[in-house]
Amino acid sequence: MSGSRTHRSCSSSWGSSCSSSAWCRNRSPHSGSSGGGSRATASSGRLRHSGSSAMPHTVVMVTTSYPRFSGDTVGTFLEPIAQGVAARGHAVHVVAPWHPRINRDRIDGRVHFHYFRYAPARFSVFGYAEGLRADVDLKAAAYLTAPLAATASTLLARRVARRHGATIMHGHWVIPGGVIAAAAAGRLPLAISLHGSDVYVAEQHRLIGRAARWAFGRAGWVTACSDDLRQRAIGLGAVPDRSEVLPYGVDPARFSPDPSAGGRLRAQLGIDADAPLVFTAGRLVRKKGFEFLVDAAARLAPDWPALRLVIAGAGDLDGELRQLAQAADLGKRVSFVGDVPQDAIPAYLSAADIVVVPSVRDAAGNVDGLPNFLLEALVSGTPVVTTDVGGIGSVAKDGRTASVVAPGDAAALATAIDRLMRDPERRRAMGETARGELSKSRDWEDVAARFEAIYDRLAGAGG
Repeated sequence: MSGSRTHRSCSSSWGSSCSSSAWCRNRSPHSGSSGGGSRATASSGRLRHSGSSAMPHTVVMVTTSYPRFSGDTVGTFLEPIAQGVAARGHAVHVVAPWHPRINRDRIDGRVHFHYFRYAPARFSVFGYAEGLRADVDLKAAAYLTAPLAATASTLLARRVARRHGATIMHGHWVIPGGVIAAAAAGRLPLAISLHGSDVYVAEQHRLIGRAARWAFGRAGWVTACSDDLRQRAIGLGAVPDRSEVLPYGVDPARFSPDPSAGGRLRAQLGIDADAPLVFTAGRLVRKKGFEFLVDAAARLAPDWPALRLVIAGAGDLDGELRQLAQAADLGKRVSFVGDVPQDAIPAYLSAADIVVVPSVRDAAGNVDGLPNFLLEALVSGTPVVTTDVGGIGSVAKDGRTASVVAPGDAAALATAIDRLMRDPERRRAMGETARGELSKSRDWEDVAARFEAIYDRLAGAGG
């Protein structure tokens, strides 16, 4: 096989009884403690110091998640935001909960980290995607520790702002980061950024919704990673003309196709070089829709007996998903590989023939804002099958950059995967188009510049 993909022999089939000889003959190429220890690095290697703002800012970012160590999978998009703002000549102070797995320097360039303790380690479930059960409801420990954590975070954010002469307070996730930032801001201009589950929690709980409404009323500007989130935030009290959609970026250099890495990973996983490989990743929670992908794999098994599905991630539904795969008699066709370090994701994308992002709006109404993993998959040049929920439609254009089906429809997922597997030219063209478009439109430097413009506007207006 030629091109940028791994050279794999398809002289016979994808396994012992591949039903599509055309597929075998025409495998397509892709287009393209809190101190010391291992230091986490910025997600984008292309960030540069520009100092373009007329007024250098000192920004206090209040968050409940941020990569705790190199390769961590939680809050991955916050690192390039913080590093990108810092690279433009501003000082950034991140206020976040302490966690026993934190292993990074307290100062990373112009980004400084301040951690607050609020409970013994075994009860430290405030943030880092540990406070929600299957991303649907708050865990009991989260209810119990939230007042302590919110108080500790507010006091620390105020202290950091005073000590370092902050000019901007920036809360991530309106619940709780936005509320905490609003309480800590005093007269400082306040920005709030929305990322998904925060809006859902505010919609589901009356008192939490009131807190979100108060924070939105205090905010000088609100950003959302998708228009769906922005509209829902407006329903919770965000001011329309003080809000905007500001999607995440992605680093195309980091997610460039790497046939050698993909081939090595297949060997490590015990997956034949010629086996059709479908890959997905994310927290194992309802809104990710992984149960529908397992169902789709079962539907594909008769025609594609050598097909392998690899699911990366951890979460409350791990046992349930394994039972579904076992009940469908999928056996070794489905591999649950657990949490995969962020820096290993490019190899999985290079190893895969198709990536599936089967997001749904779960029974409680929770939905992804804009999955980072989707952006990574699209820019990697691997053909993608996904669903039209949340902000996915802003980047996944059916028939152009992805194959888009209705959410929660296992039969539609199976059909889309089957069609792509049988059409190498379509896979190649779709992957090339997606990589080309996202490489131009989703630059982390542009994201940082937009945040800088927001800070300039807020500081100029006095908040």
